[in-house]
Amino acid sequence: MTKGFGNILKQAQQMHSKIAQLQEEMAGRTVEATSGGGMVQLVMNGKMEIVSLRIDPEVVSREDVEMLQDLIKAAVNEGLRKSQEMMAEEMKKITGGLAIPGLL
Repeated sequence: MTKGFGNILKQAQQMHSKIAQLQEEMAGRTVEATSGGGMVQLVMNGKMEIVSLRIDPEVVSREDVEMLQDLIKAAVNEGLRKSQEMMAEEMKKITGGLAIPGLL
């Protein structure tokens, strides 16, 4: 029984190592998100950090700040969703499709 537990522990340590490596790799991978027909564009990395943000000057208006805020919020939310999907797909490769609570 101890030998079986040792194997499980070893496998868990290997998986942890692979996950840590994947998280480092994800920092270098990016997704693009837009809103308002491309009026707001952002690039987000796999660590869910905004790498770049571009706002078309035509949507910058003192009279309609709320619209600009909504466009930025929509682009960020799309970027987060895409980044999470990218990470989930890579995690499936490591875990063989097994959903492990607390990993994502």
